[in-house]
Amino acid sequence: MAEEIPAQPQSKTDLFLSFTWLALQGFGGVLAVVQRELVEKKRWMTREQFVEDWAVAQIMPGPNVVNLSMMIGGRYFGLPGALAALAGMLAAPLVVVLLLAVLYGSVADQPMAQNALRGMGAVAAGLITATGIKLIAALDKNAMGMTVCIGLAVLTFIAIGLLRWPLLWVLLGIGGLACVWAYRVLKRKEEAGP
Repeated sequence: MAEEIPAQPQSKTDLFLSFTWLALQGFGGVLAVVQRELVEKKRWMTREQFVEDWAVAQIMPGPNVVNLSMMIGGRYFGLPGALAALAGMLAAPLVVVLLLAVLYGSVADQPMAQNALRGMGAVAAGLITATGIKLIAALDKNAMGMTVCIGLAVLTFIAIGLLRWPLLWVLLGIGGLACVWAYRVLKRKEEAGP
């Protein structure tokens, strides 16, 4: 079966409105929302493209989804597209967050408000885990292979979740190892030819 060609945003306004909608849905568990909207609903990217672009967005400084929005905007409309996507990600949420900060300030000491935030944290963790599990299938097409990718994911979990290593060292160590491994695999495939 031929690989499906992704759709693309119709205009910079489409980018702005789409990323505004994404930003307004993405409180806490934004990865799940972004993957569903961009891959499943809008079909602006394949699952494999999403996994690759999300990985790049994660290692860049700043919020992952903002980085991803600018990458997508820039891909289709250059700098004006990146700025439209960035504005969509930040404008409406800024207003909402400022309003919520004012409201939360009046109830921050209440146990019910503190427990509500703890509950939201658990839901966000569940959303991220569910999305990660859903995206595992995209690793089949990764040059390194499913086994190596899962091994790297387990190493990363151990380093961050159990050993509490700083993210920078994990990115440089395990991320660097993954880059070298992927380069070698791709080089071998290139030398072997079609």
